[in-house]
Amino acid sequence: MAENNNRNPLVPRGGPRKPNFQGWIVALLIAAILGITFFNRSSATREISQKRFERMVKDKEVAEVTVVNDQIAEVTLTQQALQSPKYKSQFADKPYFGGAQGSQYQFRVASAETFKKDLAAIQEGVPDSEKIEYKFEQRSDIGSIISTWGFLIVMILAMYFLLGRMSGGGGPGGQIFNIGKSKAALFDADSKVKITFNDVAGLDEAKEEIKEIVDYLKNPTKFTKLGAKIPKGALLIGPPGTGKTLLAKAVAGEAGVPFFSLSGSDFVEMFVGVGAARVRDLFKQAKEKAPCIIFIDEIDAVGRSRGRGSMPGANDERENTLNSLLVEMDGFATDSGIIILAATNRPDVLDPALQRPGRFDRQISIDKPDIIGREAIFKVHLKPIKLAADVDPKELAAQTPGFAGAEIANVCNEAALIAARSDKDAVHMDDFQNAMDRVIGGLEKKNKIISPEEKEIVAYHEAGHAVAGWYLEFADPLVKVSIVPRGVAALGYAQYLPREQYLYRTEQLMDEMCMALGGRAAEDLIFGKISTGALSDLERITKLAYSMVTMYGMNDKIGNVSFYDSKQSDYNFNKPYSEETAKNIDEEVRKIVALAYDRTKDMLAEHRDALVIIAKELLAKEILYQNDLVRLIGKRPFDRETVYQEYKNKGVAEEVKEEVGPESRPEALDPLILPI
Repeated sequence: MAENNNRNPLVPRGGPRKPNFQGWIVALLIAAILGITFFNRSSATREISQKRFERMVKDKEVAEVTVVNDQIAEVTLTQQALQSPKYKSQFADKPYFGGAQGSQYQFRVASAETFKKDLAAIQEGVPDSEKIEYKFEQRSDIGSIISTWGFLIVMILAMYFLLGRMSGGGGPGGQIFNIGKSKAALFDADSKVKITFNDVAGLDEAKEEIKEIVDYLKNPTKFTKLGAKIPKGALLIGPPGTGKTLLAKAVAGEAGVPFFSLSGSDFVEMFVGVGAARVRDLFKQAKEKAPCIIFIDEIDAVGRSRGRGSMPGANDERENTLNSLLVEMDGFATDSGIIILAATNRPDVLDPALQRPGRFDRQISIDKPDIIGREAIFKVHLKPIKLAADVDPKELAAQTPGFAGAEIANVCNEAALIAARSDKDAVHMDDFQNAMDRVIGGLEKKNKIISPEEKEIVAYHEAGHAVAGWYLEFADPLVKVSIVPRGVAALGYAQYLPREQYLYRTEQLMDEMCMALGGRAAEDLIFGKISTGALSDLERITKLAYSMVTMYGMNDKIGNVSFYDSKQSDYNFNKPYSEETAKNIDEEVRKIVALAYDRTKDMLAEHRDALVIIAKELLAKEILYQNDLVRLIGKRPFDRETVYQEYKNKGVAEEVKEEVGPESRPEALDPLILPI
């Protein structure tokens, strides 16, 4: 499953972002206001008292006086006074800030008439030629206004800018008045999704279900003429990474109708009533664009069961949003052309009313792909990669059991990165092996210092797993055993190739437990001591043993009962069995684990030579493969083909049958045994 395009990762989706001119204009206005305010305050004339003005007049230091708006008298000094030591230090070196240009001092006056009388009294007896000139002016100074009201203006513009940013550029207060608007992304003819069903692999059954919805949108009369009604909604259920969202994108690319995409968390907001308002607005927009598709990803964020975990008397905003969603889904007509798709990996927490017919009529399960699906997914992701001749998608599919589509995509990308790091011309099979090790075990710790004693313990531990699995009939075949440190705490690991099966018998589970206990048993057998290295093994076998007793009814004493709660209710705090039964369960689990441990230890004691050989080879090479074990200790005593061999042989047999026809000799269908 892949989205193959050549988009520059440094350029946002939808092309380069448009510059935010509104934000720049507001920022420049704020800077201009602050600059004018600062300049006016920096160049403002100095305040003096009227008494000092009288002394300056008597000392013949004043050249002229200007009375502004009958309130303020601005005093301009003579050039002779400015050159005197008394004023030179203040003004001569700063000609543009209250210096030689303009007035230097100011003082307040009661009125223009009062100023005239006071100035006349001061200059009484002075000749007319020596009297100070004065004039009256009426001013409307924008600088003074900004200086007085600048802070308030700056605050108003800042609020305008912030509210505009909060609303995504929707203007002042846009978020406050548009908070109930839907956040759904609309994909239509102008912004068509490029992904189609050809880009989705390994989900054949799910694609068939979804294609019916697409066919209805393209040709509704094909269904309506027979009286059929298209399902109102489809719920995609599956583990993370299996391709639920990718399948929805493919529907958007194939349908050719408007496609609304949003997440369940887009309805969640801190304000009361916003989620319900956004639901109503979403369906209002959808009705205007009908026929169309609404896709809600991670619907469990808003669709959890009502009443679960809520406090009595509390107003649960999520429940109100869910109620509005339920009403809208069942409120429009069948022929309105609105189809709802939703995806979740938590179907157990969804409200039952959300899953009933009439809302989500279909529940499409998208599980992890089997070996055939994994091969198809590998082929999709391998298309853009330059491959070497030894790369086989079938073998890659067989060596990645339990991988989801996202993990397979990660393996392919990691392999290409590893090959590029090694300056290779193409990606080889060993690059994919290293990539799988990287995904499964984590990053290789090349510089991790391990003492020789610890390394020996790890070697015998992993050799114990390998030998135990080699001589157990129902154990999974070994692929690789390594003592190279990986991840956070893994000092070594053994990789197996599980079979594609869904039912397990008791003896199969017991062999799996014995194989997991092989490391602990090997340490005990060789060193007479045990270490903490078996933590993950013990955790695994404990869960498996309790599952055998309490879930699968595989214990004679406890009987054919199961205490597994598939609903997983939040209120299930009490054990559904008595204390006596709990005691019996613990005893039976200990018996099962002890039996498996004794059996494993006896088997390793019987094959001690093989254990020592493999451990020493691990200490020398650090990594061993299945063919190394065949070379060291001989073939596995059980004649069972691996999944890859079965799959490969089946493919070869079908090809041969097509080539030679049904009348050819049976010898043409002999199985072809290939090493892993």
